[in-house]
Amino acid sequence: MRVVVDLSRCQGYAQCAFLAPDAFRMYGEEALMYDPNPDESQRDQVLRAAAACPLQAILVERLADRDLAVETRRS
Repeated sequence: MRVVVDLSRCQGYAQCAFLAPDAFRMYGEEALMYDPNPDESQRDQVLRAAAACPLQAILVERLADRDLAVETRRS
């Protein structure tokens, strides 16, 4: 799975860091740090985090099925 965060949209609400702390972390009060290739075992948490983003700044792409790329745009 590949994660991309549009940092120009991210406003630091930290919903992602709360829901998937192994994949998303806040650095200071506003800077988001994230793992662009989180472990597949974190899929459910990462998808919930993407869905919870109030600004839809997180894109999650499934790498295993490139032809059937599943994208979640609650970034």
